[in-house]
Amino acid sequence: MSNQSWQTWLRSALLAAAALCLAGSSALAQRERAERSMTCDNNWSGDRASHCVIKEQTLQAAGGTISVDGRKNGGVSVKGWDRGEILVRAKIQAYAKTEAEAQELAGRIQVETAGAQIRSEGPPSEDHQNWGVSFEVFVPFNSDLALKARNGGISVSDVRGRIEFDGQNGGVALKRVGGSVRGQTVNGGLSIELAGDRWDGEGLDVKTMNGGVSLSLPDNYSARLETSTVNGSVKVDFPVTVQGRIEKNLSLDLGSGGAMVRAVTTNGGVSIKRRG
Repeated sequence: MSNQSWQTWLRSALLAAAALCLAGSSALAQRERAERSMTCDNNWSGDRASHCVIKEQTLQAAGGTISVDGRKNGGVSVKGWDRGEILVRAKIQAYAKTEAEAQELAGRIQVETAGAQIRSEGPPSEDHQNWGVSFEVFVPFNSDLALKARNGGISVSDVRGRIEFDGQNGGVALKRVGGSVRGQTVNGGLSIELAGDRWDGEGLDVKTMNGGVSLSLPDNYSARLETSTVNGSVKVDFPVTVQGRIEKNLSLDLGSGGAMVRAVTTNGGVSIKRRG
C-alpha cells in the first residue's frame, strides 16, 4: 500500500471511529433524556393561574436509607441506575389567582435534601393559593428506601434493597424490584411487575385498602405466592393447582417455590398474569 493510500485509509478509519463514538454518545444522551420522564407539560390548574418549574440536584450516595416524602400534595417516583450518585428532580407546582402570584409562591418553596432526607417546605396553603412538589429520584441499583405520599402515587423501578412505602390517595407501581419490600396504600391500586426467574431477596409484602391488585410475572417464575381480597375476585390467567376454588384467597408455590410474594387488597379485584 502506498503512503498516500495508507493516509487515505487511516483518515477514513478515524472518521468512522469518531462517528461511532458520536453515535454512542448520542444514544446514551437520548437514553438518559428518556429516563427523565417528569415534565411540566401536564400542569393542570383548573380555573386558577399556575406556575410549574423543575429543579435538579445531585447528591452523593453515602449509604443509609434514602427518604423521599411527597408531603400533602405530590407523588414519588424512584428509579435505579448504574451511577454512584443520587439525582433529585423536583417538580414544583403552584396555584394562585394570578400568574404573578403563582410564580411568587413557587419561588418560596424549598426542596430539602440534607442526609438524603428529601422533602419540600413552603408556606401554608390558603383558599386561593396552593402548592405541591412531586419527586423523580434516580438512585444506585442497590439502595434502601423510605417513601411517603399523601395525595399522589408512588412508583419504584429497578431497585433492590430494604424498601418501605406508605401512601394515601394514590396508586403504587413496583417494577423489577428486589430485596425486602414492605408497604401499603389506602386509596389506590397496586401494580407489580416481577422480573427474572425468582424473587431476589427476603420477599414482598404489600397491601391496599381500596384498590385492585395487578401482578405480572415471567412464565418460569418461582416463589411462594399469596394474595387475597375481601370485596372482589381473584383471577389467574394460567393453570394453578390449589385445593378448592379460587374465590377470595390464593396461596401456592409457583415453580420450585421460594421467597414470599404477597399482595392483598380489601376492596378490589386481583389479577395475576404470566408473560413470555
